[in-house]
Amino acid sequence: MSRRKGKLSPNRVDREWPHQISLLADDCCGGNYHRVHMFADTLSVAPRGHSYFHNDKWHRVFCFREKTDAEKFKAKFGGEWFGPARRLRWGARSAEDAVTSIRRPYRV
Repeated sequence: MSRRKGKLSPNRVDREWPHQISLLADDCCGGNYHRVHMFADTLSVAPRGHSYFHNDKWHRVFCFREKTDAEKFKAKFGGEWFGPARRLRWGARSAEDAVTSIRRPYRV
């Protein structure tokens, strides 16, 4: 897959901003959007995050360079830790399958 010049790849985000917090999308959208994003912008948040669908709900992942910043964000808004290994990769059918899809052997 080609990317635009200068665009951050998901792998680069995971490498440089490894401390990730997952929030329900309903908790960081709508009326809460500005409050959540303005607070995150004062911390070491990545310029882009990612989203995923799990248990019939959308989740938004905020990625931080510093663990202390991720802890501050989690203390203020809740959520749960989300490790880069849980991110869905090509070929993964679900969040549970994501880790095994990384190391899936080549099939002939």
